[in-house]
Amino acid sequence: MSFPLLTATAVVPAAGAIVTAAVPAAQRTAAKWVALLFSLATLAFAAATLIRFDPDSNDTYQLAESHAWIADFGVRYELGVDGIGVVLVALTALLIPFVMLAGWHDADPPEPADGAGGAVGGAAEAESISHGRWRPTQGFFALILLVEAMVILSFEATDVFLFYVFFEAMLIPMYFLIGGFGDRAGALSESETATQRSYAAVKFLLYNLAGGLIMLAAVIGLYAVTADDLGSGTFSLQQIAEARASGELSISTNTERLLFLGFFFAFAVKAPLWPLHTWLPNAMGESTAPVAVLITAVVDKVGTFAMLRFCLQLFPEASKWATPVILVLAVISILYGALLAVGQRDIKRLVAYASISHFGFIIMGIFAMTSQGQSGATLYMLNHGISTAALLLVAGFLISRRGSRLIADYGGVQKVAPVLAGTFLIGGLATLSLPGLAPFVSEFLVLVGTFSRYPAIGIVATVGIVLAALYVLVLYQRTMTGPVKAGVENMPDLKARELTVVVPLIALLVFLGVYPKPITEMVDPAVGHTLSVVDKQDPKPDVPAHEVEAAK
Repeated sequence: MSFPLLTATAVVPAAGAIVTAAVPAAQRTAAKWVALLFSLATLAFAAATLIRFDPDSNDTYQLAESHAWIADFGVRYELGVDGIGVVLVALTALLIPFVMLAGWHDADPPEPADGAGGAVGGAAEAESISHGRWRPTQGFFALILLVEAMVILSFEATDVFLFYVFFEAMLIPMYFLIGGFGDRAGALSESETATQRSYAAVKFLLYNLAGGLIMLAAVIGLYAVTADDLGSGTFSLQQIAEARASGELSISTNTERLLFLGFFFAFAVKAPLWPLHTWLPNAMGESTAPVAVLITAVVDKVGTFAMLRFCLQLFPEASKWATPVILVLAVISILYGALLAVGQRDIKRLVAYASISHFGFIIMGIFAMTSQGQSGATLYMLNHGISTAALLLVAGFLISRRGSRLIADYGGVQKVAPVLAGTFLIGGLATLSLPGLAPFVSEFLVLVGTFSRYPAIGIVATVGIVLAALYVLVLYQRTMTGPVKAGVENMPDLKARELTVVVPLIALLVFLGVYPKPITEMVDPAVGHTLSVVDKQDPKPDVPAHEVEAAK
C-alpha cells in the first residue's frame, strides 16, 4: 500500500493541535472535544499500524517511507518501525486520550471569586476570556497533541538527523506544559507556586538541552565520518549499519567511543539515569498528574528506545565497551530511586523516584545484551507506561479532591471512597510488579537476562524489588487505611469520567500480566536484530541440555 501510514499517525495529532488552538476562547468545552477526537483518530491510525505490522517479515523496518529533505547534507525524511517502535507508538497513542480525559478540567481558569475585581481568578480573567485574549484550555490540549506528534515521529524516524529534530523539538511544548499548567494543590500562594513551576520547567529544559547539544556534536561527527568513508555524508540508520556490516564504513575505536558517549549522554538525561535524573522529581512534582504521566510514561521512553535503536546499532563496539559502567549506573538508579521513594512525603515525587528506579531496570535490561533482557526492557517500557499512568492518574484524582500532595494529609480514604482506594491499590501493586500484573513479566525477564550474563548485578538489583514493595505498601497504608482524617470525610468516590480513564488501564495491566505473548512476538525479532548487530549471543547454560535430559 502506498498510503503513508506512519506519517499520518504523526500528522493527525499535529493537525489536531492547530485546530484545537484555533477554537474560540469562550468555547473551552468544544476545544476539549476537538482535541479528544483527534487523539482518538491518532489511536485508530496507530492501531492500523499495529495490525499492518508483520512480526514474521524479514524487513528490519516495515511501513517504510523515504523522501529527500535536505539533499545537500544527506538528510532524508525516513520513517520505519520495527517491533519495538510499533509497540511504543501504540503506547503513546493509547495513553493520550486517557491523559486528556483525566485532565479535562486541569486547564480551566479559576471561577471568578465574589467581588474579585482584578484578582487572579476574578472578573479580569473572565473578561479576558470573553474578548479572546486568553486560551488556557485550548493551549493545554493543543500542547499535549503537539507532544504526541513529536514523540511518535521520534519512534518512527530512521534518519538520525530527523530523529534529533523531534527529540529536541518536543522539549518546547513540554516546557510550557510544566511551567504554565502546574498543580494547584498545596498551601503555597499563587506567586510561590508559579515560581516553583518556573524553576521545574527551566530545569527540565536546561538539562535536556544540554544533553541535546552534546548529541548534536556527535550527530555532526557521525556525518563527517560517513562523508570520509562513503564519499558523501549520510544520516540514514540503515545505510550506516549496512556500510559498517560490509566493511565499507570503518570508524576508529576512539572516534566510535566519543560518538557513542555523545548520543548516550542525551538519552541518559531523557531516560533519566542517575546522576542525570534530578530534573524529573521537580518536573513531575510541579506538573498536573496528566502532564506528569506525559513526562514519565511517554516522553522519557524516547531515551531508552533511542539507546536500543541508535546507541547499540550505530556503535556496537563502543556499546560493549561502556556496558560495565552503564550497568553499575543502572543498579545505582534502581536502588537510589527506590530508597528516596521510601522517604518521600509528596505523593507525586514518590512516583517520580519510583520511576527513576524502574528506568534503571529498563537500562539494565538493554545493556545486559541478552534476548531476555532486551525483550524484558522493551516490555518494561510498555508496562511501566500503563502502570505509572494508572497510579498517577488515580493519585491525581485523589489530590484534586483533598487539595494536597502530602501523604500526611490523608488517611482512611478506603472507608469513604472504596473504588478510588481499590484502583489506587491495583496501580500500586502493578508498580511493585506483583505477579499477575503486567510489570512482573517484564521485570522478571530483565532480571533473568541480566543474571545469565552478570549474576552479581542481577542479585544486587533484586533489592530494588523489596524496596518497591516497601514504598508502595507504606504509601497505601498511610493514605487509604486507618482512621478518616479531617478533610477526607466527605471525599467523593470516582465518577464516570474518572472510571473511564482508570478501568481500561487496569484491564490492560491484568491482560498483559496473564498473556504478554502478543507483545513479545512483535518485540523478539527486533531484539534479535539488535543483538546480531552488536554481535552478542545469549550465554550458554552451565549444564548442557543433554545432561539434564540424562539426569531425568
